[in-house]
Amino acid sequence: MRNAIRNSILSAALTLLIPAFAVADPIVGIWKTEPDRKNLTSHIKISACGDKFCGKIQSAYDQSGKEVNTPNIGKRLFWGVASKGGGKYGGGDFWIPVVNVDVEPQMTLSGNSLTVRGCENAICGHQTWTRLSK
Repeated sequence: MRNAIRNSILSAALTLLIPAFAVADPIVGIWKTEPDRKNLTSHIKISACGDKFCGKIQSAYDQSGKEVNTPNIGKRLFWGVASKGGGKYGGGDFWIPVVNVDVEPQMTLSGNSLTVRGCENAICGHQTWTRLSK
């Protein structure tokens, strides 16, 4: 009985700590994308979502830097992405708004640059995002 209670408390404590580790992960923050096919850049907020990561389109800007309103602002861009260690992230789903497809993302973090890749069938694309804030 005593061991069961202790194991339950330990399990609950570990469950609470998992999101804390994810929040401290260097991928968490606000990132600026490269221009898309419509020449818009976006700011993506990457957050811990449980023990994984998700990204949401926070805002969009035209070539002059003027903020624009698009129907994609506020939408999830990716979800279920996990740290693979060594600055590599993957798994989950990544939605590409311009062509409205979901792909499996592969991300590589190097300092304040995040290379984001995704493939659908034999067609692959990538962008390098720049950190704006943590």
